[in-house]
Amino acid sequence: MAIPVNIDDLINRRIVESNRVEFKSDFNPNAVIHTICAFANDIDNIGGGYIVVGVEEHNGSPVFPIKGIEQDRIDGILQEFVGYCRMIEPFYAPIAEPVLFEGVYCIVIWVSGGYGRPYKAPFDVYGKEAKKSAKYYYIRKFSSTVVASPEEEKELFYISADIPFDDRPNLAAEVDDLDLGLIRAYLKEVGSDLYEHSLKMSLLEVAKDMQLVSGPPERIKPLNVAILMFSECPEKYFRYARIEVVDIPDPTGTNMTEKIFTGPIHRQLRDALAYIKNYTVKSVTIKVKDKAEAERIYNFPYAAIEEVLANAVYHRSYQINEPITVRITPYAIEITSFPGFDRSISDESIEKYNIRARFYRNRRIGDFLKELKLIEGRNTGFPNAIKALTENGSDLMSFEMNEQRDYLSVTIPVHKYFSKRGNTGSEQYEDRILNILKKDTLTITELAIQMGYKGITAKLTRTVNTMVKNGVLKKNAIDNAIKLQYNG
Repeated sequence: MAIPVNIDDLINRRIVESNRVEFKSDFNPNAVIHTICAFANDIDNIGGGYIVVGVEEHNGSPVFPIKGIEQDRIDGILQEFVGYCRMIEPFYAPIAEPVLFEGVYCIVIWVSGGYGRPYKAPFDVYGKEAKKSAKYYYIRKFSSTVVASPEEEKELFYISADIPFDDRPNLAAEVDDLDLGLIRAYLKEVGSDLYEHSLKMSLLEVAKDMQLVSGPPERIKPLNVAILMFSECPEKYFRYARIEVVDIPDPTGTNMTEKIFTGPIHRQLRDALAYIKNYTVKSVTIKVKDKAEAERIYNFPYAAIEEVLANAVYHRSYQINEPITVRITPYAIEITSFPGFDRSISDESIEKYNIRARFYRNRRIGDFLKELKLIEGRNTGFPNAIKALTENGSDLMSFEMNEQRDYLSVTIPVHKYFSKRGNTGSEQYEDRILNILKKDTLTITELAIQMGYKGITAKLTRTVNTMVKNGVLKKNAIDNAIKLQYNG
């Protein structure tokens, strides 16, 4: 059995967040079991964590050169380790693997969020009385393992009633729905030691090592994340688990093109981003007065598109039968996913662009996307997008949701240099409405369809009502329907 991550990246914390990696200079059963308990409880739903035994740390960072564990001690430590894990209640068995790193051996313990949480363990795991002694619920607080307070215990029991959807078994699917070639390609790309082992292993053996399946031997089922990441056709079990890119060069829908990306979700993301980069992103080099260097600006900075679309793939609900849609117009790129921001993010924080989620909707998907370097985690997605827009001289993105937060539309405005009139995003939106209604009188539903929407959006309703109030549009009863007409 091998750990399905790159050990060099793990120890140097290039992929996994620092609060999810714990370094131990030697095997200390109490500290190790308490930290396993905390990672397995996964109170923030971030995917558990890793313990690396044989690495000294200073202020949370590894100390080089790595100290390591003597090779002749490893078998004994692993045997003891199995016994100490039985002190955890209910029983929890993480994956432990000796690895050779920079010429010395370490023991890496992979602790994923547990299905049987909440877990507790005795303060002292030594001795015959350990099993009978009082046990405590341990959690991670920032980068430390602590005993949960009474309030935190209540929260732990509350969140333990709901295992994240991507980490649940899919009872309709079978292990054979997974593609061993996709799994091996992933392991090779991330540089996992498990790749070489997988060449001699069956699909089920590899899936077990990667914790992609669960259930009793007679009824083993793949997890939802396994179907989404390592099946050629996830739409078989998750309708509309795809990305739709619609290019609308004209408000009337003339010459509109649509491209649909299916397959494993990380492939969807890469293919959709490559398509947008090649066919939508444009740049121009301009000479700025009083500056020796010319400046290159983009209609849409690719880094902003990449962050927003990757965030949609990571945080969307795969229980909702709606695709991720990307609408491209001369004025903006609008990326819509379902549902909206988590309720832990307040309206005030959204207005201030302080987007920091308290809980992760898809913890396992996030882990895989981080390993593939498609996302960074640590709530950096929107800050990175804002930075890219600012450096490009673009206006900031805008967010749209209904009151129930059923959906989230993120609009990235075109750089003013590429706008025909250089007007603001709201003015551009009104111009699109006017261009359509100057040619025809329509109901608001017909107007929504002309603009490329599947139905009436809150933004369209709000804008139309404002334009009617300002006298730009008027409503008339025509053919037993209320229709909108240009009042010019």
